Amino acid sequence: MAETPHYDILVIGGGINGAGIARDAAGRGFSVCLAEAGDFGGGTSSASTKLIHGGLRYLEFYEFRLVREALMEREILWGMAPHIIRPLRFVLPYHSGLRPAWLLRIGLFLYDNLGGRKLLPGTKTLDLTKDDAGKPLKPGYRKGFEYSDCWVEDARLVVLNLRDAQAKGATVLPRTAATSARLVGDTWQVSLHDRDADTQSEITASLVVNAAGPWVDNVLKSVFGQNDAQNVRLVRGSHIVIDRKFDHDRPYIFQNADGRILFAIPYETDYTLIGTTDAEQETLEERPAITPQETEYLCQMASEYFAEPVTTDDVVWTYSGVRPLYDDGASKAQEATRDYVIRPDTTLGNGRLINIFGGKITTYRRLAESMLDEIEPVLGKRGAAWTKGATLPGGDFPTTGFDDLVSAIRTDYPLLDATLARRLARLYGTDARTILDGAKTSEDLGRDFGHGLTEAEVRYLMKAEWARSADDVLFRRTKLGIRMSEAERQALADWMAEQAA
Repeated sequence: MAETPHYDILVIGGGINGAGIARDAAGRGFSVCLAEAGDFGGGTSSASTKLIHGGLRYLEFYEFRLVREALMEREILWGMAPHIIRPLRFVLPYHSGLRPAWLLRIGLFLYDNLGGRKLLPGTKTLDLTKDDAGKPLKPGYRKGFEYSDCWVEDARLVVLNLRDAQAKGATVLPRTAATSARLVGDTWQVSLHDRDADTQSEITASLVVNAAGPWVDNVLKSVFGQNDAQNVRLVRGSHIVIDRKFDHDRPYIFQNADGRILFAIPYETDYTLIGTTDAEQETLEERPAITPQETEYLCQMASEYFAEPVTTDDVVWTYSGVRPLYDDGASKAQEATRDYVIRPDTTLGNGRLINIFGGKITTYRRLAESMLDEIEPVLGKRGAAWTKGATLPGGDFPTTGFDDLVSAIRTDYPLLDATLARRLARLYGTDARTILDGAKTSEDLGRDFGHGLTEAEVRYLMKAEWARSADDVLFRRTKLGIRMSEAERQALADWMAEQAA
C-alpha cells in the first residue's frame, strides 16, 4: 500500500494569495502542496480591474499603511514580471463639483512620495483643452492630473507564481478540492477530491493555510466543521468592455458624485475596459454576473465624462468577480477595508490552521511574506525571505526592456508579424521562445484557431500552465475569447478534448 504523502504546508486555494504563499514557502525549503477546486485564478484573481496600484482613494479612508505598502510593491512587481506588468499614466480630470483641487494635489503628493518611487514618473498637471487626453471628454473638463500606476495580466500572475512554486518543489493540484480535514496530534489528515478524475486521495500536512478567497468561510464550514464561520463580506465588482473609446494609451480615473471612482482603461488593443462596481453578493452558489443595474450604472458614470455617451448597446463583453473583504463592520461596501488579515485559528491546531481574509493583488507578495512570519514559529525557520527581486518565469529581462524583447523575438522568428510577436512577448516574456522553438514557418506552429492562437501555443498552455478547457486558454491564460466567435471557441474546445483523451 502506497504511503500517504506528507507536506509541511497544505495551501487551500489557487488564487493570487495562495499562489504567492506556495511560491515563497517552497523557495524557503518547505514541502508544499497547493489544492485548488477549479482553475488557477478562476475566481477573484482573474476578475480584477487588473491594476498594480497604491489605491489613491484609500487615502480618504486613512489606509496609509496599506497605500504605502502597495505603492512600494508597484516597482518590485514590475521588476519581477516586466512582460505581464507595465506602467501606465492615469488621467484624473478635475470635476469642480466634487473633491477640491487642493485635496487632489495633497493626495497625489502623498501618492508620489509615500512609496519610494524610483522608475515611475511623478504627477503632473494637464491642460485638457490642449492635451490629447481632453479630446474624448466633455468640453467642461479643462484641468486634469496625470500620475503613475501599473497594469497586470492578473490571471497570468497567478499561473507564473505557481509555475515558480512547482519549479521549487511544490506539488500543484488544479481542480482538486479539500473535502475534509482532521487534526491527529500535530498532523492534519486531509481528504482531497480530484474533480476531473472523480477520485479521492489522502495527504497529511503539518500546517494548513486557508487561502480560499471568497470561499474562505465555506472551507472553514465544510472542511473544518466551523459552522458559524463569518469573517468576510462578499462584494461583487463588475466590469464592462466596449470598443476602443479613445486613441491615446492613457487610462482615465473618474470621480463620481456617489463618492466612488471609475476606471476607463485601454484594453487588449481594440477595446476599453470600464469598471468597477461595489455590490453585495449574497451567495457563491452561482458564478457572479453583472446585473442590468450595474451595466447601466457603469454606462451612466462613464457618460458623465465622455463627450460621446456610453450605452448598453456598446458593451461587447462583461465580467464580474467577488472580493472577499474582511468584515470590519463598515456600513458601505466601498468603505470596507481592502487590507488583508492573517489569523491563526485559535480553536483548531494551536496555530496549525491559518486563515487569510481580504487582500488585493498588489500586496500579494508582502502578504506571503507576512504569512511565512506566522508559519515559521510553528514549523521552524527554513530560509530567509527571497522573493523581492526574484523574477517570475519569462520575466528575466530588464524592467524597461520589453520593446527590445519584442524586437529580438521578431529577429529570431521572422515568421511572426508585429502583432503576434508583441502578444506572445506580453504573455510569456522570454518563454515565448519555448513556444516558438524550431519554428521556421507558420505551418510549424500548427493549426491557427483564430487571431494567432496556434496549436503550439495551446500545447504549451496545456503542458506548462495546467490549461484543460477552452475557457482556461481563452479567458484566463489569454484574453482571445473576447475576439472569437462561438464556432471558433467550440473548435478549440473540441481539439483540446481530443488531445486530453
